[in-house]
Amino acid sequence: MINWILLGFSLPVIAAGFLWRRGISLRAGADKQPDKRMKRAKYTATLLAAIGIYTFATRLINLVFGPGENHGLGFSLWPERVDVFGVSLSITVVYTWGAMALLVIAAAIVRLTIVRRFNDVPDGAQNVLELVVESVRKYTDAQAHGTGEFLSSYILSIAALMVACAFLELFRLRPPTADISMTFSLALITFVLINAYGVKKKGTLGRIRSLASPTPVVFVFRVVAELAIPISMACRLFGNMLGGMIVIDMLYIALGSNAVGIPSVIGLYFNVFHPLMQTFIFITLTLTFINEAIE
Repeated sequence: MINWILLGFSLPVIAAGFLWRRGISLRAGADKQPDKRMKRAKYTATLLAAIGIYTFATRLINLVFGPGENHGLGFSLWPERVDVFGVSLSITVVYTWGAMALLVIAAAIVRLTIVRRFNDVPDGAQNVLELVVESVRKYTDAQAHGTGEFLSSYILSIAALMVACAFLELFRLRPPTADISMTFSLALITFVLINAYGVKKKGTLGRIRSLASPTPVVFVFRVVAELAIPISMACRLFGNMLGGMIVIDMLYIALGSNAVGIPSVIGLYFNVFHPLMQTFIFITLTLTFINEAIE
């Protein structure tokens, strides 16, 4: 009964909002310089119509499909496990394989359709690809001097994987970067690269001596700090991605059967901008630590 009442009430609200806005627009057209009060009234009329449309949509969906089930908030630090050909795997591992498969397919399509048609004078999609590759190379070289030619390919690959994994949350799937084992694996690769580049630049003894600079007294503390790098990077990325996932789940629970449109709009931040920002921070930290090792 309440759904029917709200559905019927929303129709005159929508009509009132549109008619009010139309009247204001006509008066504004006659007035060469509409004042601030008229602009505020126009915004209020638009908001009124939007509320009416939202109420109408949510009530209609409830009447057609019934109220959605509210399962309550629940999450686990460790993702669920599934059996794949008799092997127990974390569900995020399966999602990561899926993201990797999509990236491989996309790379193959680009290689067969765009790269094979490269011209001396770039245009169209070739311009975009060259701009992306060159921008990543320059940024890598700027953050970790002298590594852009070799390290940029890894930076671009890891960034593409992290973004692809994060976009899985748009489909209400747990992103692999919200799994501590995934983030620790990425951070462990960073740790290996830090020391590999440090040894390559300074040699094994030079790398050890750099940890004892400026005095041997700090050697133990520097070693502990180096060992803490992958732990801190893994926990930071994991905490941020898991927090975004929990916020969206809490929003769905709070809105209940009214969760139409609003979670999707807010999800543009937590599922698009937020993962991009976290990816940028992760690769920047990676390059910063490598630069410290080779200085």
